Amino acid sequence: MRILKTMLVVLALGCLPLHAADQQSGALSQVVDRIISQEQAEMNAIKPFTPLVETYIQNLRGDKDLGSVPAGDKYFLGRAVLSKGIELQPLTDGSENEGGKKKMLSGLGSMFSLSMEFLPKGFLQMIYLDTNGFDKQNYKFDYVRREFLGEVRTLVFDVTPTSKNNKGRFMGRIWVEDQDFHIVRFNGAYGGSSRTNYYFHFDSWRVNSGPNLWLPAFIYSEESDLNFALAKRLSFKAQTRLWGYNLGHSAQEQELSKILIESQTPVKDQTTTANDINPVMAQRDWDRQAEDNVVDRLERLGLLAPQGEVDKVLETVVNNLEVTNNLDIQPEIRCRVLLSSTLESFAIGHTIVFSRGLIDVLPDEASLAMMVSHELSHVVLGHRIDGQYAFFDRLLFDEKDTFRHFGFARTAAEEEAANAKANELLKTSPYKDQLSTAKLFLDALENRQKDIPNLISPHLGDRVPVTMQVSAAAPAAAKPADPNAPADAKTAAAASPVVALPLGGRIKMDPWSDKLEMMKSKPVGTVAEREKMPFEVTPFMLYLTREVNVGSSMTPGAVSADSKTATTDTTGKAPQQ
Repeated sequence: MRILKTMLVVLALGCLPLHAADQQSGALSQVVDRIISQEQAEMNAIKPFTPLVETYIQNLRGDKDLGSVPAGDKYFLGRAVLSKGIELQPLTDGSENEGGKKKMLSGLGSMFSLSMEFLPKGFLQMIYLDTNGFDKQNYKFDYVRREFLGEVRTLVFDVTPTSKNNKGRFMGRIWVEDQDFHIVRFNGAYGGSSRTNYYFHFDSWRVNSGPNLWLPAFIYSEESDLNFALAKRLSFKAQTRLWGYNLGHSAQEQELSKILIESQTPVKDQTTTANDINPVMAQRDWDRQAEDNVVDRLERLGLLAPQGEVDKVLETVVNNLEVTNNLDIQPEIRCRVLLSSTLESFAIGHTIVFSRGLIDVLPDEASLAMMVSHELSHVVLGHRIDGQYAFFDRLLFDEKDTFRHFGFARTAAEEEAANAKANELLKTSPYKDQLSTAKLFLDALENRQKDIPNLISPHLGDRVPVTMQVSAAAPAAAKPADPNAPADAKTAAAASPVVALPLGGRIKMDPWSDKLEMMKSKPVGTVAEREKMPFEVTPFMLYLTREVNVGSSMTPGAVSADSKTATTDTTGKAPQQ
């Protein structure tokens, strides 16, 4: 009955004239009331959460060939305390004010100040339409049309403040899903900028993480020619990501609710000497314990993604390198993904970790293999983890000290040895004849590193080894076109390869569970030089879907008792979701 009523309201909206007088129509008024009440409920629903918040900003400068390119960057990583409104607790070290307080905790009011300091709280504010009264008294709603965002049908409204004194009021467009009337996207800016403080334009997205809950997840912000400080101009692009909403329900805790089936053949304890642990095995087990402790701690903090399909992709590359180089590494190599955008990689014992940002920008599998070979070399050369992490009390520290407590960077000598060993591994690998793009990737990163210093500054590991000498078996990069060559030859030579992708080019992330998946997008055809955008920030355009869980009142990610009664069919396979 409820679904039928919603459909009738939507159909009525589709027949409404689009002039101002019809805003008073019954159907439109009912829909606006639902939108307002749902938005208020949504803001109350997210208060218990403390997600991680990452904001990466690239300042831009004009370029006659590429339009605009990075010219410096800023990076912030912290945890939002949504129960306190717009509150951030920093995780990374930042520049300090004269009073010694982190700018991560600067007062709210705008995203930018006269001294050219970005205020992270201002970017977090972009998850809210209006914290001071989103209602009919303060806003005018103009219905525009219906539109699909992925699989979700939405109603589109233009929203403007009713008062001329609109400081902090939102002005722009909202997209409202047409079942429960949640706002799933809003695009515009807050009003009331001054000569010393500025609000920026932004595009804010929410994703469905369960019945009746749409979580703020992705925000894109951009200014192309903002005047400030009399004669200065500001141009930048920024991405803000939120994740780690479900940290209180870790995979380890969920194991307590799983049904375990005893084996028909019980495990027998044997006391033969074949099962005794020799000193070498004992040392390996000790290092593995330290490794597991660190990995578990990072995952519980929301910095490391849970095991998933991206790990398997990385482990496949590791396996290809091991097999072709006749390596028998014990214990086996595992791969995990750091959820930050910074470009870094490191090895925690026999666990190889790549940041999401690094995987995002790598152009092909051979380039990925080049990065994998470097970290695999640390393992092959026996560069061990610090055994202190095997003591559990070493993992008991405050979250804000994570990056000061953990550090997996190698010495210069170890890095040099790993580079040489990686070159040996690549020479006999399946990727030995495909490394031309990998060499170009390193060249492009080296050329851009002065413009993106914060993106290439690691939190836990080492910088990408741009000085790494890739195997000599790799083909040379394409030469510039001969000016005397035929037109077709010039065009082919000028079509340079994509040497690095923009941020977000390969991986998509679920902000509720932190699970990662490889993007499966359609081919884009011919890419113009201005569209390549290596290492650059780009807008978010999400394909929205709805989560389907059993029971509409359940917490996202939870499993009801009824849903556990039929976990397998007669063939032993899990049922289709």
